Amino acid sequence: MAVYQKVMSRADDVADTVLRRSKHYLPHIARLFLIATFLEDGLRMWFQWDDQREYFESTWACGSVLAMLFVLANMLCQIVGCFMILLRKQVRVAVGMLFAIIVMQSIAYTVLWDAKFFMRNIALCGGLLLLLAEISGEVKTMFAGVPTGDTNRKQSYMQLVGRVLVVFMFMTLFSFEFSVLRLVELVVGTVFMVSMVIGFKTKLAALVLVAWLMTLNLLLNAFWMVPSNHYMREFMKYDFFQTLSVIGGLLLVVALGPGGVSLDAHRKKW
Repeated sequence: MAVYQKVMSRADDVADTVLRRSKHYLPHIARLFLIATFLEDGLRMWFQWDDQREYFESTWACGSVLAMLFVLANMLCQIVGCFMILLRKQVRVAVGMLFAIIVMQSIAYTVLWDAKFFMRNIALCGGLLLLLAEISGEVKTMFAGVPTGDTNRKQSYMQLVGRVLVVFMFMTLFSFEFSVLRLVELVVGTVFMVSMVIGFKTKLAALVLVAWLMTLNLLLNAFWMVPSNHYMREFMKYDFFQTLSVIGGLLLVVALGPGGVSLDAHRKKW
């Protein structure tokens, strides 16, 4: 028990040092990572315009005009929404646009029945909810001294739901092939995921998950190492940027903290 406490105390000290040194630019990095998959997909719509239009036209038999309008809406909503978030202009509207894109693409690309893609999209929704929670916190700060009980509760519940949804990303990474390494990965990953969901040592857990997910992303989705004419390159590229967006959501957890609905918040009351 003493060893465990010593290790956790040391880990908390390291996490606090990282946060103290990065607190001024961590939220900006988090937002940039969060919009990465949307920006990449919007640009892909631009550079692969004919391919995308032909795909929707043939898959849904909707005619060239409707297919073109769908691709155009996807491209504009994603690119414009990303820049609105980066520039901090009408962020709620931008987040709503990106939420709509997730829903539309889940239907259009028929990924609702693909568990892996569905859970990744759920994790993206969690990241966007955390961004909304950040905006709610900024509004609260602007009106310091004014009672903001409803705003506090709303922000705390958005942070809770965001944390829960982001964890869905890690459920797509687990493999149940038996080996010592896989078993360690399953146990350790589960511990930190549960820790983040319930809000216990939340920032430390989120930092560990960021490191884990970033390492796996660089190792498994290194699309730049694959020839441009290889069919797997686009799949790896998609996975890379989508994972990067979920990392952005985790970094928002690190920057914002767990919120009021968490064990960390209740420990302060004790």
